[in-house]
Amino acid sequence: MQAAAAEPGLGAFGGDPWWIILIKAVAIFVFLMVCVLMMIMADRKVMGRMQQRHGPNRMGPWGLLQSLFDGVKLSLKEDVIPRNVDRLVYIAAPMIAAVPAFIGFSVIPLGPEVSMFGVETRLQLTDLPVAALVVLGTAAIGVYGIVLGGWASQSPYALLGGLRASAQVISYEIAMGLSFVAVFMLAGTLTTSGIVAAQQELWFAVLLLPSFLIYLVTMVGETNRLPFDLAEGEGEIVGGFMTEYGSMKFTMFFLAEYVNMVTVAAVSVTFFLGGWYAPPPITMFWEGANAGWWPLLWWLLKFLVVMFLFIWLRGSLPRIRYDQLMQLGWKILIPVQLVWITAVAAVRLMVSEQAPVGATVAVGAAFALVTVGAIAAWARSVKRRRAAEAAERAEELRAMAADPDRGGFPVPPLRAAHYGSTVAAEPPLHTAPAPAGSPAKREEVTGA
Repeated sequence: MQAAAAEPGLGAFGGDPWWIILIKAVAIFVFLMVCVLMMIMADRKVMGRMQQRHGPNRMGPWGLLQSLFDGVKLSLKEDVIPRNVDRLVYIAAPMIAAVPAFIGFSVIPLGPEVSMFGVETRLQLTDLPVAALVVLGTAAIGVYGIVLGGWASQSPYALLGGLRASAQVISYEIAMGLSFVAVFMLAGTLTTSGIVAAQQELWFAVLLLPSFLIYLVTMVGETNRLPFDLAEGEGEIVGGFMTEYGSMKFTMFFLAEYVNMVTVAAVSVTFFLGGWYAPPPITMFWEGANAGWWPLLWWLLKFLVVMFLFIWLRGSLPRIRYDQLMQLGWKILIPVQLVWITAVAAVRLMVSEQAPVGATVAVGAAFALVTVGAIAAWARSVKRRRAAEAAERAEELRAMAADPDRGGFPVPPLRAAHYGSTVAAEPPLHTAPAPAGSPAKREEVTGA
């Protein structure tokens, strides 16, 4: 495995003039807001193409202003607060959900050191010795807004949505944190700039493929997006934790969801996809690909690929059941991550102790075989359980078809005896009068 690269010193942060820091903060805020507007529009237009229908195409050229008009429409709606709610918590919950998502983006490196208005500065607002934990902390705080919004609404549907969100985020944050542990061990640091520097030669998405794949699943669960949007399942709990919200408060929840999507996508680029470094094919024939402002372009292209993944999943997969969601998080993702982290730690220790290459490969292969065997055993058990459930259901249907008293199948029970019996059916209790022009009516009138 690759040794940790020399990370840039944290002394490069904190010495910028105040107006440079202000420009960076405003640029991040504008970027997040523009990403939200464009992502909402892309959500509808790309899924429209996937599902062979038109997306927004009226507001502005090619429908590009549809998201802006939606925001204006929501802001002009009447702001109704239901009676008997906890007003302070009810009003604060949307802000608690939205603000941490903005904070998490402050430690994302977008490029190397550049010249901005004559000042040498990094394309990153700030960095900390525990910057990676800032990302996890802001993601954990954001769920408080969802839970408090559901509780303060005094509505059973909103409360169920808040409870679902809390259980979902807790289970998937554990798997997400475990996926970062392998990154920390390989990079040897918790600073985001150091993690990016450690991927200069080879991305962690290649070295730590299981961690990367599990992170992709957990980031979708963390943002409550399809197929994991159980916190707002319209068919079961109307709208979930947002049921009693409208106008700008509803907009804040909506904004928090999309800003969280932007943040977790940026984290995936930073931790697994090499950050702002150009893809290897480009660096082979262009030495200046990672200098100046060009790295900002490479970061943006990787970011757009991950954002497209959100739309692709939403347009392709149906919503799963809640028990399936919990089983995936607790019975699959977390155990697999624990085994994988143990394997990475063992191999990392053997490499640092300069153990023979054959022994290192043997340890890695043994862990891989154990993991594959466990997954295969779990898949067989699931297959057997589903076959048993299907057989039980088929037996129940056959019993219902054989016994009309249980409802029959596919014909409901009649007042007559079993079909095919010689016993005649009882006459109906009420006979509708025959129409005036029918043969029966004419016979009754003529006496024939």
